[in-house]
Amino acid sequence: MKKDKKPFPKFETDEAAERFVDTADLSEYDFSDFRPMSEVLADVELEQKDVQVNIRMSKTLYGALKETAKNKNLPYQRLVRKLLTDGLQMMEGKK
Repeated sequence: MKKDKKPFPKFETDEAAERFVDTADLSEYDFSDFRPMSEVLADVELEQKDVQVNIRMSKTLYGALKETAKNKNLPYQRLVRKLLTDGLQMMEGKK
């Protein structure tokens, strides 16, 4: 948290958050833990997962994958899907 900034409160309802935003001086609050919406949406997986894939990899790669997922606060299977999706999009010229 940034010095001299208040922690941003958590709200039980959207209405409570709206009331807060309407009345508070937001410059007094620390937003350093907030993430861009594009990252938040990237973590949401709406598509049904109906196929299972098994792959072999080295312990080193598996360890790096697990550690990266942990650092990003993601389940490692979700990170694998994200990496595959991003890689395919790059190969198709969409990213």
